[in-house]
Amino acid sequence: MLIILEGIVMCFILLMVCIIGIQNGPVGAVYFFEPEVQERVVQLGLTTKEKIKRDYGIAGAALFLPVLILVPTMVYFVNGARTFIDLFWQMTAVLMIMTLFDRIFIDWYWVGRTKAWIIPGTEDLMPYIPRKTLIGKWVGSLVGFPLIAAILAAVMTFLPA
Repeated sequence: MLIILEGIVMCFILLMVCIIGIQNGPVGAVYFFEPEVQERVVQLGLTTKEKIKRDYGIAGAALFLPVLILVPTMVYFVNGARTFIDLFWQMTAVLMIMTLFDRIFIDWYWVGRTKAWIIPGTEDLMPYIPRKTLIGKWVGSLVGFPLIAAILAAVMTFLPA
């Protein structure tokens, strides 16, 4: 039950990063879009490459610091996981809950089925998450997150019990 709750915490963090990113319109989170969309938005004068780069760094930190710090902290201190296997599978489970939320709710539904992420002047570049990118995101999450969990679990096994 704790793992599900921790996964929901991570989903909430991801959701908040997205909501804050698009609070003044989807251009604010254009760093999540394909390079072609980013280029068009710059050409339309809606933002600058520098702002996209800066905002991407901020969003990246807001998303990956919790992955690297909060998830291991919850699993170690709240769940009491100490062995490599326990640390690995619990962190992987939390991250997979977040992945499912990201791919199904955010990518498929929110970005793909609502108007919240549509940037006027870029409609011809839709879908914003093309099949190749979506496959890459799935593979990256399904391989990358367990790899991150394995590295973190290996490091954490050296922590004092």
